[in-house]
This record gives sequence, C-alpha cells and structure tokens, in this order.
Amino acid sequence: MNNFQIAIIGGGVIGSAIARELSKYKLDVIVFEMGSDVASGASKANSGVVHSGINSAHGSLKARFCVEGNKMFQSLADELSFPLLWVGKFVIAKNEEEKKELKRLKNVGIKNKVPGLETINGTEVKKREPNISCIEALWVPTAGITLPYQFTIALAENSVENGVKFLLETRVTGLKKQKDNFLIKTNKGYFQSNLVINAAGLNCREIVAMLEEPDFNVYPCRGEYLVLDKNYRSLINSMIYPVPVKELGVLGVHITPTIEGNILLGPSAEFIDSPNDKRITKETMKSLFLETREIIPSLPDKAVINAYSGIRCKLASAEEGGWADYRIEESSNTPGLINLLGVESPGLTAAPAIAKEVVNIVSRSIELNQKDNFKSKSNKRKRFYEMSTEEQSAMIKKDERWGRIVCRCEHVTEAEVIEALSNSLGAQTLSSVKYRCRAGMGRCQGGFCTQHIVRIMEKHFGIGVKNMKLKSPDSKLFFGRSRGKQGD
Repeated sequence: MNNFQIAIIGGGVIGSAIARELSKYKLDVIVFEMGSDVASGASKANSGVVHSGINSAHGSLKARFCVEGNKMFQSLADELSFPLLWVGKFVIAKNEEEKKELKRLKNVGIKNKVPGLETINGTEVKKREPNISCIEALWVPTAGITLPYQFTIALAENSVENGVKFLLETRVTGLKKQKDNFLIKTNKGYFQSNLVINAAGLNCREIVAMLEEPDFNVYPCRGEYLVLDKNYRSLINSMIYPVPVKELGVLGVHITPTIEGNILLGPSAEFIDSPNDKRITKETMKSLFLETREIIPSLPDKAVINAYSGIRCKLASAEEGGWADYRIEESSNTPGLINLLGVESPGLTAAPAIAKEVVNIVSRSIELNQKDNFKSKSNKRKRFYEMSTEEQSAMIKKDERWGRIVCRCEHVTEAEVIEALSNSLGAQTLSSVKYRCRAGMGRCQGGFCTQHIVRIMEKHFGIGVKNMKLKSPDSKLFFGRSRGKQGD
C-alpha cells in the first residue's frame, strides 16, 4: 500500500499550484492526473490572461483570489522562469449604453482594489490602438498575459523537484473514507492518504459522488478559439475586450495577444451536455471571425492558422445566468475531503492565491513544518533562437544536436526536443514536446517537424511507434502500416 499524507486529484493549474505550495512543507504529497501530462484540460485551453479583478462581484471568492493571485504572478514568474507580460487591456464601448457598463466595471474594480483604472476617450484609444474604433474604453494596466501550460508545467515540475510525486495517466476510480484516512482506488493500484484534495475540475462532482451525495451540479460550457498567424501580431498592442455578456456569465469574445506573437480570438460560450465535447465547429469559427472583424475591420481573411476549444466548469446553468462563485471548502459530511468546485475563469490568475487558502485549510488537520531546503527557483535555459550567435556556437560545439533544427517555424533544435522529452514528470507525448519547446506550434502546425520528433522519440527514448501518443492515454499517433504486413 502506498501511504501519503495528502493526495491531490487533478494536475491542472489548481492542483499543480496546490502541490507546489504544499511542497514547501515536510509532507508526503501525491498528485493523480488522468491525462498524459499536466495542464491537459482547461488549464491549457484558455486565453492565458492574468486578470485584474474588475469582472468579479465585490466580496466574492472570485474577486478575492483573482486580485490576490494577480499580485503574486510577477514573483512566481521570476522564480519559475515562465513568461509573463503586463500588456494591459482595453474594455471598449461602442455606444452610450455600453459606456454605462464601463462605469459599472470601473466601480467594481475600485471596490476590489484594482489599481490604475482609467476611462479613456475613443480618440486617445485610437492613438494607442490604431486598428480599434470605439467611443470610450476602460484601461486596465494590471492585466497581463502568460503561457498557461508553461505556468502549470513550471508549478508541477518545481513540485517534483521539492519531493511531490506525480502519477500521470492515473484515474481515480473509487474513494472510501476509513477511520483515519482515505482508501483511494486507481487504475494503477490502491493508495492511502490522510487528506484528499479534489481539484478535478470538470470531474469534481464525480469525485464528491464517490463519498457523498453532491449538493451541486456541473454545467460544461465550451469556449472555442481561433489562432492568428504571427504575421498579424501588429494588429493590436494590448488586450481588447468588449463589454461582458451578462446573460452567460462570461466575458465575451476578446482579442488577446500571446507571449509568442500570435493573437487569439475568442472564446465563444456554448453550454453543452458532455464535458468531453471539445469539438471545433465551422459555425462558431465563422462567428468568432466576424465578431472580431466588427472590432478590427482590417482583419485579413486568411489570418487564421489554428483553432481549439476548452470547457469551463460552471456551477450555474445557462437559465440561471451562468455565474456562480467558487466553492473552496472542506466537506462537512466527509472530514478530510477538501473540494475546489466551479473554478473557472479567472482560475488561472487565482490559482496561486487559492493554493495558499487550501494550505490554510490543510493546517487545521496537519501540523505544517516548513522545509529548510525548499528550492523556490527553477533556472530555465534560454531557447536556441533567443541566444546570441556566440552562445549558439558554444552550444553546438558542446553538443552538435543544438545545431540540428527540428522545427523550422519555431526554430527548435533536436537538443531542445530531447530536453522536453526528458522532463521530470515523465510526460512523453507529442503535445508534451509542443508545450515545453513549441515544436509543432508554428505556421505549418507540425507538418515538417512531427516526423523528426517521432524519430527522436524512437531513437533516444526507445518509444516504439505503436506506443507513441499525441496528447492523451488513448490518442495513438499510429494505427498501423500502410505498407508491409500489419504484424511487422
């Protein structure tokens, strides 16, 4: 039997943030993640926005943790070497009615203690955003952008460095409360833990139901995004948001620059029946493009290079308006079960603050003693294309694999792909490579580099082609041979 003091179910940004915060203490912690890598769900499929706190109701947990988390991001980025840019955002009004909503948002932000909010007229906005037309806008300087998957990976890998155990492709299939602990059944065997932290996102109700009758429902809401080619990065300088859509409890289709130079359009908002329905629909793609063109008339027809979707975990239905506050609490019926329910946007921003709150809850049951040897910093090597010519030459002299370009679009070398596959979590899918070094994220979307990554996986890591995966336990890259015998 594998015994731990704390078991975390879910390796998304919330579970990984909690794991990292707990790794500061002398504890035995394990994380169960059913995907083939951390950030395999909503934690990667979002806008990558570090929100300021103007959209969450004053006094709500969403507002509290968003504002607190926002203030923590810069120090975390400095420690863990994930990218972060404070580009700010404009919430734009196109008519007099929307101007009233800007005033309301500003007042909410002031109550939530969001600094630097400023109302700007359309002429001034035009000077700063030449491609945007509006009559007025709310400027929010404390809004930023990051790479959500790299943030989550950084949290998880630093947790491992500090002693947390991560089990990927591990699904929790049963929970039983025993006298002093929980018996946890998984597809990889049985475990015991004194406390269980339910950070399972869309599956949070399923976990609760293993121990008690849930007093809530989960309403999946799909958001689709379009990705623009880097050639169009100059269309905007900051994030551009419309006035939020009140009816769905979402922020509406916004235009977001990314760290790597692309622009995201979206997300849409569609309540769906299945949390696994991550389809990209032609109708929604067209709608996103046309809605964006209303804001940026000069948007070219052929600017889109990719699309993806993510599923929000909502505790309120469309009929109820879609908005519900987070629930972060220890169960009153099952002591030792700590639930994180309905953590949707701004969950990415709120994650560091939520993690500290969970540690406070844990401290009521377990005496916490800080480690003397906690490693807070993670020194990440510069990407090859960011190095000077002298630095590149030095790297190639040490290891010729630094001179072999695998991904031409993103200028990723063979050495970087090998480093990505050698990660401390043991994640070895095509997507785990993509999210660590960007091979496959460029204009051709892996058309050139996939074959080379496959060769590296086979040659350097001994992964047979039949066992190679795209991104999840069931997503095999190859189904059979097109030539020769199937059994060869």
